[in-house]
Amino acid sequence: MDNRELAKDILHHVGGRQNIVSLVHCATRLRFKLQDSSAADAEGLKKRPGIITVVESGGQFQVVIGNHVGDVFQAVRAEAGLNDDSPQPEVAPQNQGSLLARFIDIVSSIFTPFLGVLAASGILKGLLALSVVMGWLAPNEGTYQIWFAASDSLFYFFPLVLGYTAGKKFGGSPFLTMTIGGALTHPLMIKAFEVAGQPGAATEHFFGIPITFINYSSSVIPIIFAAWLSCWLERQCNKVMPSAVKNFFTPLVCLMVVVPLTFLLIGPAATWLSQMLANGYQAIYAFAPWLAGGVMGAIWQVCVIFGLHWGLVPLMINNMSVLGYDTLMPLLLPAIMGQVGACLGVFLRTRDAQRKTLAGSAVTAGVFGVTEPAVYGVTLPMRRPFIFGCVAGAIGGIIVGFSNTHTYSFGLASIFTLAQTIPPGGVDATVWGVVIGTFLALVLACAMTFVAGEAAAKTPDAESVVPPTLAGGDIAVLAPLAGEVIALEQVEDATFASGLLGKGAAIVPGANQVVAPFDGEVASLFATRHAIGLVNNDGVEVLIHVGIDTVKLNGQHFTAHVTPGAHVRAGDVLLSFDREAILAAGFSLTTPVIISNSDDFSVVARTDDAGKVQAGGAFLTVRR
Repeated sequence: MDNRELAKDILHHVGGRQNIVSLVHCATRLRFKLQDSSAADAEGLKKRPGIITVVESGGQFQVVIGNHVGDVFQAVRAEAGLNDDSPQPEVAPQNQGSLLARFIDIVSSIFTPFLGVLAASGILKGLLALSVVMGWLAPNEGTYQIWFAASDSLFYFFPLVLGYTAGKKFGGSPFLTMTIGGALTHPLMIKAFEVAGQPGAATEHFFGIPITFINYSSSVIPIIFAAWLSCWLERQCNKVMPSAVKNFFTPLVCLMVVVPLTFLLIGPAATWLSQMLANGYQAIYAFAPWLAGGVMGAIWQVCVIFGLHWGLVPLMINNMSVLGYDTLMPLLLPAIMGQVGACLGVFLRTRDAQRKTLAGSAVTAGVFGVTEPAVYGVTLPMRRPFIFGCVAGAIGGIIVGFSNTHTYSFGLASIFTLAQTIPPGGVDATVWGVVIGTFLALVLACAMTFVAGEAAAKTPDAESVVPPTLAGGDIAVLAPLAGEVIALEQVEDATFASGLLGKGAAIVPGANQVVAPFDGEVASLFATRHAIGLVNNDGVEVLIHVGIDTVKLNGQHFTAHVTPGAHVRAGDVLLSFDREAILAAGFSLTTPVIISNSDDFSVVARTDDAGKVQAGGAFLTVRR
């Protein structure tokens, strides 16, 4: 896939550079904050090969790419001329979204930039704990101490890192807010905290105001509030200060005001809030840990689909900071492995090579905590495997909840999280509980999908054949080409084969023309003339995509005989193409014919099971 061409298409469909307020990425998604979300074309992006799907949630326009999202992210930044110093336009108040959407947007924007190193640090902590338990390393060894410093540095200096990303999010100088974070973890302040905790220690004052020293290492909430205040004060100062002096007087004012306010007011208040959140969560968890496990195991992947999981990330990190452990992360492992197990069931059961490849790669990514390829590419389009994964996740989560399992370092929920659940005293029943719950979820989901999930996993082409004589209310979609009919799942393109773009079938053409499959209107015509969209009076929307990856031909060998908005009758010639030239160029001519709005209909099926079809012959039947 040409990342530059993909980046151009993405940039075009999100409304251009001028519509982008901010752009970050996580493990599989580009996360846009747009000036005007109505200017973005989500449906157009969904149809683009190389894009799994588009999700609009939490005030963000999320383009799901897959494991190579980092490469696409860099390509989009280069194409749009974005960099860390790019000015960001103010968002109109009416586009701010709900309070929940704004909260999720803030959280994801602050934590996403360092999510990879955050996960790596947590994994390394878990592996070190495992090494000590197994006797491979001892805490007093130099090897252990160097690796422990590598794993702990991010968490220890959290206020610096969060200061930088929060400053960027709140529209201020990230180096200024990072400096404020540095003040919170300065050795002088850490020493003052240690001295203040000793019996008989004198109370220190700031201009007569008593100071409450707190150890802000690994803290989350205080620096975020401090960064917001600093960015607000920075904007106010820049409005009134002369341009000749504001570059150094504005930071001076912010440091002199915000740092003392943080130690005197913001820090203690935010620390109190942090403790309230951690203790409140623990109270709920202690009431019914098995119920918490069942609920989180069932709904976690649903939250991931809509981007709502970001709302829980600060809670998990805050638990680590305040309590020294977290009980929420272990509950998510069965949810992750439930979807992995469902994908594994599809992999073992399906006979289709394309689907087997897609499911196999999704299993590998899912084991390491990245479930979007599994969910969007395999289980969710098939529906029943996704449900099986959620059910198995709930059962596994109940077992983990009963076991009262903790994690002692933060990271993405993955197979490595098992090592992060080992307590300082070594492996105990809490560790075996999460192991049993996690693998039970995987095995149950795999078994249920293998036994009962294949029927749901079949593409519409494999549904029961509808009789050629149409029943009342059925709508006929005639064959737009002559050739050999194949099931959609056999198309050598995961986007079409998975059914993400809709139900239908494919034709390997034996002629050089595409004709209208019904009376209707030309809804869209690709600039490269390799694909066309139609709609009839019954509201059936059809996409005819000639060939696989033929967009790369840039219109060469294709001729359009209609224009968008034109009215056509069944059998009218829409497109013609040079079949031999396209094949000689190395492209497949397999042509998916998709009912784009399949969700509006109860049935989309082959009209008969004939292997070959003539243009204008019986092909698909649609029923409301």
